[in-house]
Amino acid sequence: MCDEFTEADLDRAGLPVGRRSFAALAGIGALAAALPVRAMAGKAVKGRDVSITTKHGEADAYFVAPAEGRHPGVLIWPDIRGLRPAFRQMADRLAGDGYAVLCVNQFYRSAPAPVVQPGDDFADPAVRERLVGYARVLNPALVSSDADAFVGFLDAQPEVDRARPLGVTGYCMGGPMVIYTAAQRPDRVGAAASFHGGGTATKEPTSPHLLIPLTEAGYLFAIADNDDQKTPEEKDLLAEVLGPRPQWHEVEVYKGAMHGWCPPDGRAYDEAAAEKAWGRMLELFKASL
Repeated sequence: MCDEFTEADLDRAGLPVGRRSFAALAGIGALAAALPVRAMAGKAVKGRDVSITTKHGEADAYFVAPAEGRHPGVLIWPDIRGLRPAFRQMADRLAGDGYAVLCVNQFYRSAPAPVVQPGDDFADPAVRERLVGYARVLNPALVSSDADAFVGFLDAQPEVDRARPLGVTGYCMGGPMVIYTAAQRPDRVGAAASFHGGGTATKEPTSPHLLIPLTEAGYLFAIADNDDQKTPEEKDLLAEVLGPRPQWHEVEVYKGAMHGWCPPDGRAYDEAAAEKAWGRMLELFKASL
């Protein structure tokens, strides 16, 4: 998960603090221009802001789907910087690939999205502490309860094909959340993808990965190189529980890609690695949804 050690890794790699910052990409037009051209191809889509009633309040979120037809639903758990223009654009792109996508503000208990504003930078200790504080409010029980509400919302949308399983993706802190979602709704979740996820597998008895055998989903774990250097056992623990399962699964360390390489507004953004991860996600969805 993003922390001061991740920022130190980026410093050592020589990546400037302001690289592809939120402020620079705050406009949808600017963000679209920053994405690869192929990211804008696909089906015509329609998106809208939505509010979802959970057991704990009203969660703000963004829902987008192809303009016509019914499609498999996908839930996106953003990274620690939350629902923002970059994730809206990623949701639009996934909808263009043929999915009905819900990207949520996981911090709705603490603040409405976007929880980062122009000028905010995760390298700033004050900004980092505020966001980490929002993250500390959450726990597996709350995430699972929210996941139930989010899945229910997706299944209630006319754009979602309920005859097909749902997918779920998570970035950074969203990595464990994909497992909690699959475990909460094994009847609905058919695919779960974690990108530079933090703490998906540990040696603790409460480790998220121990829930995987209770689910029916296929899994993709795309691990950052510097995360693997800190916790090299994570990939092995994941492979151990995934290996005996017949469902599609993949665990890979993305050599040279640093924590946070997928969102296009991130300091660590790596276009080649991000495109590879996107392609593997689509392969998981094709096999499992």
